[in-house]
Amino acid sequence: MRNPTPRPAPAACVLHPVQTYHRLGPEFYATTPPQGLPAPRLMIWSAEAARLLGLPDPESDPELPARWAAQFSGSAWPVDCPPLSTVYSGHQFGVWAGQLGDGRAHLIGEVAVADPDQAAGYPSWEVQIKGAGRTPFSRMGDGRAVLRSSIREFLASEAMHHLGVPTTRALCLVASDLPVRRESIETAAVVTRLAPSFLRFGHFEHFADRGAHDALARLADYALARCFPDAAAAGEPAALTLLRETTRRTAHLLAQWQSVGFVHGVMNTDNMSLLGWTLDYGPYGFLNAYDPQYTPNTTDRNRRYCWYRQPWIAQWNLSALAHALLPLLPDAEAAAEVVGGFAETFGAALHANLTAKLGLLGSEAGDPELIQAWLELLAAQRADWTLSHRHLAQATADPQAPIPDVLQAMFPQTQTELAAWFGRYRARLARQSEADAARAARMNRTNPLFVLRHHLLQHAIDRAQDGDISETRTLLALARRPFDDVPPDRERYVAPPPADAPAPCLSCSS
Repeated sequence: MRNPTPRPAPAACVLHPVQTYHRLGPEFYATTPPQGLPAPRLMIWSAEAARLLGLPDPESDPELPARWAAQFSGSAWPVDCPPLSTVYSGHQFGVWAGQLGDGRAHLIGEVAVADPDQAAGYPSWEVQIKGAGRTPFSRMGDGRAVLRSSIREFLASEAMHHLGVPTTRALCLVASDLPVRRESIETAAVVTRLAPSFLRFGHFEHFADRGAHDALARLADYALARCFPDAAAAGEPAALTLLRETTRRTAHLLAQWQSVGFVHGVMNTDNMSLLGWTLDYGPYGFLNAYDPQYTPNTTDRNRRYCWYRQPWIAQWNLSALAHALLPLLPDAEAAAEVVGGFAETFGAALHANLTAKLGLLGSEAGDPELIQAWLELLAAQRADWTLSHRHLAQATADPQAPIPDVLQAMFPQTQTELAAWFGRYRARLARQSEADAARAARMNRTNPLFVLRHHLLQHAIDRAQDGDISETRTLLALARRPFDDVPPDRERYVAPPPADAPAPCLSCSS
């Protein structure tokens, strides 16, 4: 099946964005017409993300699904807003990879915020399609995304948002029967994603590596105004403010990743958002059994990007960003001081998050040891990360009450250790003078019941590849309310994976 010949078609478009990134100069991008998809069909969309752009729900008009499919597959775009792809470089698995760039992504423009309540403090959203064909930065790739990876990115984007984790959003997924070769022959798809900015650490590394200091300065000024408008008047060099804000936000992001048990899988510098948002969902995963060394990425044989190491890799990446910004900074010591503050910011944020997950109020000297003992207990038992914290809300401060059955069942080999820890925990809860019901309600607003587990995603993908999108829609509905209890007919979605479920085994093509 041949690719279609896309063309500008303003009448077919549902969205009319504008381009501003090209004002930085021609060295920052390539104007790249998407190849589009043959016979594109709108498979799934987020009505919430649509509201961010002021778009009506596709179900509100019988003509809209086809128009969405045409524009968001890259088969049509407004004649006055040609799509473009940006150039960047980066470190991959700690090794300098040189020039990279948007190898399968097209920035189709930006749109003014239509829903201020969900604007995250930004005036506009950039709209990017992923998988619409080759660009000058595709290297040896085909510029395509497959249905499997597109479902994973679409669902993860919306799920992380509803978990309260900063993330790019997903507008829709458009599918096609176009064959694409990966490990086997699959079919093509395009995801449309949204962010106030898609700038990465690698954008700065690119121009620093080339000694293009004028371009680097233009990019820093642009990024500060776009990403951190409230910090632009800090009275220090733009690059230093930029580094400070990105470091602070990245520290908080990593604390949130660790708290929900999320493992990114490919924390290369070209996959790190300047905003401190989650970017590029490839071989990601959520912890099932608590294993600090867990990584879902089969390529990561040394576990560089495992759950435990994620924060320190983030600091390493920030050091790479600082190095790229050195030509714009007063001295290296200033950059080192900013990046050096990551550990303290991250540590405080993670402690606050874990304290909330255990339902603790205030601060006591023994809290860090209590939290660490809980983590060691989880690791020794390989207990389920999500459900252990969720079911902990059932505990009471009464020292005579039995440990909840559901928790005892999760720690069968460590009953003595569990009982000892519960004694300390209940004594701590008793000193809070808070009703058990109030604490439980608070914990259940912090600890999700539902996360996107690998076996659930794989089942939805298998069904979708057979033409049935119902499981994907079910996961999207659950992802929108991850803290809510579920009816009996959906309890399997909030249970640990079956014993015979295959272990997550994902490549970078995921």
